[in-house]
Amino acid sequence: MSSPAASFAAALQAARAAVGAQEYPRASLYLVPTPLGNLGDVTLRALHVLQLADRIACEDTRHTQALLRAYGIDAPADRLLPVHQHNEAEAAQQVVARLQAGERVAYASDAGTPAVSDPGARLVAAVQAAGLRVIPLPGPSSVTTVLSAAGSIREGGFVFHGFLPAKAGERESAVQALAREDRAVVLLEAPHRIAAMAQSLAMLGARPVTVGRELTKQFEQVATMPCADLPAWLAADAQRTRGEFALVLHAIEPVADEGAGERVLRVLLPEVPLKTAVKLAADITGGPKNALYDLALRLKQAD
Repeated sequence: MSSPAASFAAALQAARAAVGAQEYPRASLYLVPTPLGNLGDVTLRALHVLQLADRIACEDTRHTQALLRAYGIDAPADRLLPVHQHNEAEAAQQVVARLQAGERVAYASDAGTPAVSDPGARLVAAVQAAGLRVIPLPGPSSVTTVLSAAGSIREGGFVFHGFLPAKAGERESAVQALAREDRAVVLLEAPHRIAAMAQSLAMLGARPVTVGRELTKQFEQVATMPCADLPAWLAADAQRTRGEFALVLHAIEPVADEGAGERVLRVLLPEVPLKTAVKLAADITGGPKNALYDLALRLKQAD
């Protein structure tokens, strides 16, 4: 059986042939998405930049070195710069100094797209503040992957929330706030906290949630159920609490009867500001705020 590095030899050649002619400016920070788990999800452009970069900044140098070796990319220790949540502010200045010296620096998270929920945002801000260029590469993302499987994007888009608070009281307050959000909401969670998260989400009752576990990996699971059923679904199989999680709270479907919202808004709009009228109408009718806001605007314009 061939090694992973041997398997990707053709991909490295294809990367150079396909994207090598593009300009790759020096003194630039390249944000390089890495696979969520399946090595085959890396892009040709990512492979080329990882070969080309003078330095590769990363969350965990051991993890990134193993990834680079799997692709057959030379990764001596002096090419790797640790940039993680505990040293990001200080390490960002080291990266800025290297960029100012004319180096190309790639930043790769452990998995997925950097600077979304993983470290990297402070690094990007520091590079931009220094007047240097940031070049983002598209690629793997747990956010877009789980959204595509949920089928719950409606007019108005979605909200990326990320990780809920670790403390129970703060987490439940956050979930109560999400209950009033009528757009789809993307959440992330670690295996050691997924059971507690499920208990908090259960208060949302019948609202559907899509769970993506171990996305792109061998034991990937994608399942949709009412939030109230999530704790029992996890408890039914010990394997279901293992791995990394990305979840989508589904968008709240608009109420079929717009008449109730209109009747309430016609009473409220002459008496209170538009935003207050929309909030009260949503509380009274249970209708989605976005749809009621659009309706309120139309009623105002008609008057």
